[in-house]
Parts: sequence; C-alpha cells; structure tokens
Amino acid sequence: MGSRKPSAKARRVAEFKAQLGGGSGGWSAPDLDDAFGREAQRRDKRAAEHEAALEKKMCTSKKRYPHRADAEEAIQLCALHGRRGLHCYECPYCGGWHLTSKPERP
Repeated sequence: MGSRKPSAKARRVAEFKAQLGGGSGGWSAPDLDDAFGREAQRRDKRAAEHEAALEKKMCTSKKRYPHRADAEEAIQLCALHGRRGLHCYECPYCGGWHLTSKPERP
C-alpha cells in the first residue's frame, strides 16, 4: 500500500492518467474526465426526471383543495358514499391540499 499523503496520491493519479494516454487501448486522460462529466450530467437528468415524477404523483394528477377544511369536507362526502380511509395533506409543490389513501404520518 502506498503513502496516504495528498502529494503521493496526486503523483499516483498523474501516473495513472499518463498510462491511459500512452496505452494501446486508445484511452486518454481527457476521455476519463469526459466520462465523469457525462456521469454527472446523467445523474442530474435522472434527479430532474425523478422530481418531475414525484410532482405528477403528488400534485398535478390530483384535485387541489384551497383549504384544509375543503379537503376534510371532501373526505366526509367520500365516506358517505362508501370510500373510507382517506386523509388530506398539504402539497409541497402547489401549497394546496390533496387527498390520499396512504396512512397519515405522525
């Protein structure tokens, strides 16, 4: 095992990149840096897609009630028609209130 000093690590990294650039595999240090850049872009795109899916699931696909009292009234009307187990929550995206069948969080 090599030294743990930052300068020793930097030297090992430089040697590794030099080996990549001079090898017969066609790899070079800029290609490796591009790979890390592409991975960061992929990760950012995936995070944005995940956030959009959460917003659709939690907000845009549901009816919005402006006040908690309106949402609770809708829950009572649903209970009169046989739909039980509904709860309401304040939406972090639109600030309104939506209904859900998931259990209430403490």
